[in-house]
Order: sequence, then C-alpha cells, then structure tokens
Amino acid sequence: MPVYTPPLRDMQFVMHEVLGISASLQQLPPHQEMDADTLNAVLEEAGKFAAEVAFPLNRVGDEQGCQLNRQSHEVKTPEGFKQAYEQYVQGGWPALSCDPQYGGQGLPFVLNNFLYEMLNSANQAWTMYPGLSHGAYECLHAHGTPEQKALYLPKLTSGEWTGTMCLTEPHCGTDLGLLRTKAEPLTDGSYQLSGSKIFISAGEHDLAPNIVHLVLARLPDAPAGSKGISLFVVPKYRVNGDGSLGARNGIRCGGLEHKMGIHGNATCQMVLDGAVGQLVGQPHKGLQAMFVMMNAARLGVGNQSLGLTEVAFQNALAYAKDRVQMRSLTGPKAKDKPADPIIVHPDVRKMLMTAKAYAEGGRALTTYCALLLDQEFNHPDEKVRKDAAEVLALLTPIVKAFLTDNGHIATNACLQVFGGHGFIREWGMEQFARDNRINMIYEGTNTIQSLDLLGRKVLGNNGATLRKFGKLIAALVEQEGVNEQMAEFINPLARLGEQMNKFTTELGFRAFQNADEVGAAAVDYLRVAGHLVFAYFWARMAQAALQQIAAGSTDPFYTAKLQTARFYFAKLFPETATLMRTVRTGSKALMDTEAALA
Repeated sequence: MPVYTPPLRDMQFVMHEVLGISASLQQLPPHQEMDADTLNAVLEEAGKFAAEVAFPLNRVGDEQGCQLNRQSHEVKTPEGFKQAYEQYVQGGWPALSCDPQYGGQGLPFVLNNFLYEMLNSANQAWTMYPGLSHGAYECLHAHGTPEQKALYLPKLTSGEWTGTMCLTEPHCGTDLGLLRTKAEPLTDGSYQLSGSKIFISAGEHDLAPNIVHLVLARLPDAPAGSKGISLFVVPKYRVNGDGSLGARNGIRCGGLEHKMGIHGNATCQMVLDGAVGQLVGQPHKGLQAMFVMMNAARLGVGNQSLGLTEVAFQNALAYAKDRVQMRSLTGPKAKDKPADPIIVHPDVRKMLMTAKAYAEGGRALTTYCALLLDQEFNHPDEKVRKDAAEVLALLTPIVKAFLTDNGHIATNACLQVFGGHGFIREWGMEQFARDNRINMIYEGTNTIQSLDLLGRKVLGNNGATLRKFGKLIAALVEQEGVNEQMAEFINPLARLGEQMNKFTTELGFRAFQNADEVGAAAVDYLRVAGHLVFAYFWARMAQAALQQIAAGSTDPFYTAKLQTARFYFAKLFPETATLMRTVRTGSKALMDTEAALA
C-alpha cells in the first residue's frame, strides 16, 4: 500500500531559507504580524489532515468512483468523502486565505498553496471539490455585485456550499467562442439559461447542500465569438434573500464521464433547462471575469501535478531501498543479501532523482507564485502590486504546463522503478500516473498554455515581462558570479539567460513573417522557459544550502539539496539545447506534411 509523509522540512526551507517569506509578508498590511512559527504551525496541522484524513481515501475513491441516480440526478461520492469534507469544514480549512469580511481567516495565499499541495499528494480527486469552490469564491470576490458577495461568499468561505465553473460544451473545448448556451432576460432582472455543458468537475455531489455554478452563456444580443460571452451565477438550489435555500434550480447532472483517472471526482455532463441565474460583471465580458477563476485553476492544476510528483517519489524511493534485484555493476553492496537493493543501479537513481528534482523545483516555483499573489492583492505600493501581477501572468502558463509535463515524466518514472509491480493496483503507482494525465489537458491544454506564454505573455509585449524576470536572474548572477562554489549552478543559468533574449527575438522575427512559426515553436519554447525558471530557483536553493554549510551546519538535508541541484543541472537542464535546436528548424517540417497525413 502507498504511503505519504508531508514534506514539511522542504516547505520550511523554501519559505524561510530561500524566499524569506516571513519578511516579505510582514511588508503587507494584513500580514504584518505573520512569523515563521505561525506559518510552520499551520503547515503542520494541514499536513496532518492531508496524511491522516484525505490520503486513506485515495484508493477508495479510485476503486468506487461516483454514482449517479438517474431519477433524482443526485451523485453519491465514494465512501468517506462526505465525512472527510465535513472534517475539512469543521477545521476551518476552506476559509484559510479568504477575506475576513466574509468569514475568512485572512491568512496568506502562500499557506493555502502548501495546503493544496499536500491535499493533492494525498487525494487529488477529493481535493478538486474544495479547490473549485475556492476558485468560484475568487471570481465572485473580484466581479460579483455587493448583493452577490453577501449572498454567496460567506457560504463559499465557510465551505457550507461548494462551487464549480461551467465552461466547456460538447462541440467546443478550449474555443469558448463557439459556445451556444443561452441566457434570456427575465422581468425581475435575472436570467433563464438553457444549454448543456460537459467535463464539469465536481458538478454534482453529496458533500454540500448547495453548489454554486459559474456558467458562461450568451445573451440574445451577443456578438459572435468570445466577445459575446457573459458570466452567470447559477446555484443548484435557488437562494432566498435571507440566504436560505429555495426551490431546486433547472440545472442538473445528466451523466457522469467514464475516465482514465480521478475517479473520485464527479466529472459531469450538466443540463441547463430553464435554470435561473444572475449576471456576474458586465454583459459580454464574462470571459474576462471568468479568467480570475481560470488563472487560479491553472496554478492549482500545476500544484496537482506537484503533489502527485512528490507522493510518487516518496513511494518509489521507499521501494527502491527495499527491493533487491541483481548486483551493483561495481560489485556487491549488500553482501548479506542474495542481491542488492535496486537503488544501487544508476538508472533507478536517475528516475528517482528526476522526480525529486522536479518536485523540489516545482515547490520553489509555486511558493514564489503564491507570494506574488499575496503581493499583488496586499502590497501598499502600487508599482509592486503591478509588477507582481505581471510576473505572475508570465509564470502561470509555465506552472500549469511545465509542472504537469514534469508530473507525467515523474509519475511514470516512479512507476517504472516498481517494474511489474508498478503496473498493478496493489502499490498505488498506476493511479498516480493515471490521475496526473488529466492535468496536462484540462484548464487549457499544455499546447494552449504554450501559445499563451509565447504569443501573449512574451511576444505580445516584445519580451518586456520576460526581461523583468531576467533581472532577477541577472541580480543573482552578479551576486554569486565570482563564487567558485556556485559556478556549477550560476554559469549554466547565466548562459541560458543570455541565450533566451536572442532566441526570443529571433523567433519573434520569424513569427512576424509566418504565424505558424509560433504554433510550431510554442511547446518547446515553454519547456525552455520552464527550465530557465527552474534553474533560477535551483541556483537559489543551492545558494541557501551552501550558506548553511559554510555557517557550520552538518545537517544532511543541505548536502542532499546540493546533490539534487547538481543532478538537475547535469541531467535535466541540458534538455534546453535540444529544444532550442528543434525550435530553430521552424514550421516547414510540420506543415509540409499533406502526403504524410493524407
């Protein structure tokens, strides 16, 4: 059976020794009294819930799945899911980083980020129920009317109600400009919606008495395409003015998807038949309003794969230390046994270290992004808020695509460590690989994320935001450039930083002449950018570890961190050279393929 231990020590290292989170948070008025002890205490309790409550239900959810009653359209979640959610609500976890005005605890996004990493390691399918609710909360908090906020936010904050986002339709996936769901105005200022949605995660369940659906639809006078989409809040049960539940609304689950993974989450086909909702934000501006939830979801999906990478690594490492198979190529290591533990074999170590490097690099990146969120919403200096938002926008597609691609690599590598035992259910590894596979697809496929990064976030402003992140790299290079102990980390980072500017400019010129160049290059370009970002954080982690060792620490944690940094730069980072070469071959080899694809 699989095991999970919350990686609290590594989280504390990233927070306190690499990013100096406490000092940064204390510059923000809501968090001026936030200290390391408080952060650590919350993390410890969050880890207990994840490991002791959510994790034991992971396999149960995978095996039982969700059950739809076709007469009542109600969905029953797997055994124990409802009770775990009740404990989650009683513990105050939904309110962790929510606005105190609506009953939230007002704690930093950084803590919420760590909470969800651990929950995703423990049980991604279960975690999607509260995770989507938090996204709905953020969207209404940003764009809801005062009346909508008063009606919905306290219930979403407490976790008494949950939320979803209803975007995709059978004939359109990412291309939301094609959606057909209609919203007809009623005399009382509300709207009546009709249409159908598919792939709606947590669209129906028995965890909470009401579900707050955020639905994209078209008004009668809507212009064509994405500029004609409006956003509506459509509760499962209509809500009376005093907050009590009224009549059942005309939105129901018409079917459950049969999926490769995340079986414990109800992925629903939703039917809207005279469902009554209220407009959120301005008419025809729904996509912009929904982007608050979509961007939060993209960061959350990256965090899902980070969680799965971590738990897969932990289990593969334990297995590799215990499983004996053959002898080491350099002679027996366990002479008292008939064979050596497989961890002595170089390729097994490569698979383990790949997962470890991607988990720890991903943790540093997502923690930094959470800090940017805290700064964007709470810093007293407008320029700092603006800069934080801009850099976060650049990093969001990298978090979503790079971390989920890495999660695919890592979960499959960890499954491989188990050999044939990884392919069967007993050890739990095949579930990690299956559950992770959706993360590369939903909330905008990784190709869409790559096009967003290259087309909008980089070429869209002539690389200005990329250069802003480049200044962080330049500052670290200047600080450590003459430190011989840092040379193995700083030199490759500095080289790629310099190459990236030329590489991007070159690609921009080619894209100006032929737009297909962006489509051909985008996926490989994002992966290069992902390694640039990871290299920066791995250099900073190596820096922090070396400083502790120089100060006299003999904690093996720091030695392990340096060894992992060396592995990353030696074995994973060099992928960038191949990727840049494939980008430079251009689009012709892809697009001149009519005969091959006939």
